[in-house]
This record gives sequence, structure tokens and C-alpha cells, in this order.
Amino acid sequence: MPVALILADAVRRLEPGSTVYVPGTSGESAPLVAALKADSAACADVRFTGVWLPGVNRVDYGDIHPAARASGFFVAPEYRTSFAAGRFAYHPIPYSAIPQWFARRGIDVAFLHLSPPDTDGLCSVGTAADFTTIAAAAAKVRIGLINPQMPRSRGPAIPYDSLDMVVALDVPLHEVGSRAGTDPATVAIAEEVARWVRDGDTLEIGLGALPTAILQAITLRRNLRFFSGMISEPVAKLIDAGAIADDDAAIVAGVAFGDNAFAHRIAKNHRVRFAAVTETHNAATLAAIPNFVAINSALSVDLLGQCNAEMLGPRQVSGTGGLTDFIRGAQASRGGRAIVALPATAKDGQLTRIIPAHAGGSVISNPRGDAPIVVTEYGSADLRALDIDARAAALTNIAAPKFRDELTDAWKEMRKAM
Repeated sequence: MPVALILADAVRRLEPGSTVYVPGTSGESAPLVAALKADSAACADVRFTGVWLPGVNRVDYGDIHPAARASGFFVAPEYRTSFAAGRFAYHPIPYSAIPQWFARRGIDVAFLHLSPPDTDGLCSVGTAADFTTIAAAAAKVRIGLINPQMPRSRGPAIPYDSLDMVVALDVPLHEVGSRAGTDPATVAIAEEVARWVRDGDTLEIGLGALPTAILQAITLRRNLRFFSGMISEPVAKLIDAGAIADDDAAIVAGVAFGDNAFAHRIAKNHRVRFAAVTETHNAATLAAIPNFVAINSALSVDLLGQCNAEMLGPRQVSGTGGLTDFIRGAQASRGGRAIVALPATAKDGQLTRIIPAHAGGSVISNPRGDAPIVVTEYGSADLRALDIDARAAALTNIAAPKFRDELTDAWKEMRKAM
């Protein structure tokens, strides 16, 4: 049986030189964060690791103590100080590779946010199934944060007896809001993306103002399914609108983002099953789903069809995430469609996001060999069957009009040099 502790005692047991997994995404635990900050001396020479998402998880674990370190897979403004100082190690790998990274590196202590055990002694991972069982499998010591407000869901579970220590909590879950963008560009992009979504499709989509607007734009579709790293509150509205297929395999997701009411509602819905990243981002699994539609975003797309989703010039601002995993899954799916949606401009229309080429020092998050359907407020460019000249022309046509001549001239010069 696991040893019962209070959270402060669990933190005091952290040892210098250890690697400690701290849950992120929707499994973030506010009491754990508070306890780590309250006893920052216990964090000296500890390396924290986890999957912390920009705009969702705002704690800089590399800044809890001057001698603390962190390893993660995204860079966000909140981690910028530690990243610049070398206390935050960024690993530029896709979601599908993170489980192997944990297994190879090893985890000394894993904090796991779980529901209380059921009559079979199993603690549900609730609405945060993405990495919980993966971290548990890689860890030498497992500390269960047992929270009755974490709902039991259909999906992975961890035996209570496999935990080394447990801490009793009773606190609300980490809430993440979802609000649709209402500006004309976002609305136009959402409507254009919706044209590519057909009845019976299986969707993957992320979190944010544009994804929320897209989900609102497909309310009249029918028999939709989701197979996604995440789902958010608009999915419940799609269920209410009759847009989601009514069967036990209609929605498979790694995590759910929303308020506590949404988390409990979606965990109880018979359509919903939660799964780890080893399933939701598995290439063979995604390829086997007919009509799989991956909807993602990028910061810029060049005239070769290459997407950058993580850097502004030489500055790291995000991470690879599941972009390439889902694009390749959709490309391999029978009837599948990989969509990258983005506004045509940035900085109030001063900069084009359809660019001639990515600057030196930046990166390619998705290469031209996996060129998707690119959508802006000016239309769609289906690059899948186009040669390089046709790609450049199609992308120029969905750029903001004031940049089209500039892009046309830039392509002519690039083409001469090829």
C-alpha cells in the first residue's frame, strides 16, 4: 500500500540531482505548484520535466529556485527568463517522440493527478490521459495526487497499489477557457476551413480562438468524430447540436480543456474515450482512420509549402507539438485532409505570413514533402498535387492582396536560382 503524506512532506522528499515529472496540460495541479514554490529550497538541483503548453501552463519550473532546472517541449513567454538563462532545456521533438524521450531519460519521481480508486482499486487519469500513464511507467517513484474532483473517465487507469505515495487533495481542476475569435479575418478563415469538413469526417483540432471559431462553423455537419490530442468546450456544443456521431467510439482524445463542469460532463459522456499520446499521435493509427481531417495552424508558410509553427525569426516562441504527426496521419488517411490555417498577415497587416522563404535562423516545422491545404481569409491553396511553380502561385493567391506582386517577383528570382 502507498504511504499517505501531506503535500509539503512529499516536496521535502525531493532529492538533489533527481528528475521530477510535474503534470501539465489539463492535469496541472495548483496545490503542487504552490507547495513547490513554498519550499523552493527543496527544488535546488532538481530538474523538472513535463509537457507544459503555451497559453495553458504558465509556471516556469526552472525559476522556482536559482539552482532548479526544467526540460520541456514548448517555449512560452512565461518560460522565457529560464530559457534565456539556460535553466530551461527545450527539446524540439514532436509529440509522438516524447514517450520515448521519457523512457530513455528516465524519471526519478512522477507526480500523477488521479481520481480516487474505484472498487477494483484503479485510479482514473480523468481528463488528462495524454502523458500520465507514460510518466508513471518511466518513473522510479510514483506519487499520486488523489483528487475527488478529477472525474473518472473511460480510458487509462493506474492501480492504487502501484503508487509509492499518495497525497489527498480536493481542489478544482486546472481550467482553460475557449472563446472564438470574432474579427473578420478569423471568421473568414473559419468559414473557409468549414468548407473542407464533410459529414462523417473524423477531426483533429487544437485550442485557441481560431479552432473555437472553426468548431462553431461546423455545427450543421452530421456524424462527425474526433480523434485528437485535445478537445475543448465547443465539442460539447457540437454534441448538443447533433453534429457528433452517437456511438462509443465517436470521440477519442488525450485531454479535455474547459471548466470543471465541462470536464465532468465530457468524462461521463458515452461517446468519449480518453487515450495516451501513444495512441492519439500514433502514425499507423491515424493513417487507418478514413476521412481523417487534421486542422492545425502555423506562424508562416513559404512559397514551397513549408510551415513554421514555432519561431518568429530566430526567436523560439512555441514548439513542434503534434503538427507533423497529424499532418502525416491525414495525408496517409483514405480521403484524409491536412489543413493548416493562418491569417494572411501579422502586425495589423504590416507583415505577410505567406512569405517567399523562411529566414536563416528559423526552422521548418513541417517540410514541403508534407505540404498541406493552406487556408487564409483569402481562400484555400490545396498544395497536395501541385508542382513547385503551381504551389507558389496558389499560395500567392491566398496572401493579402498588397503582398501578391512582391511574392510573385520573389518567386521569379528564387526560380532562376534553382
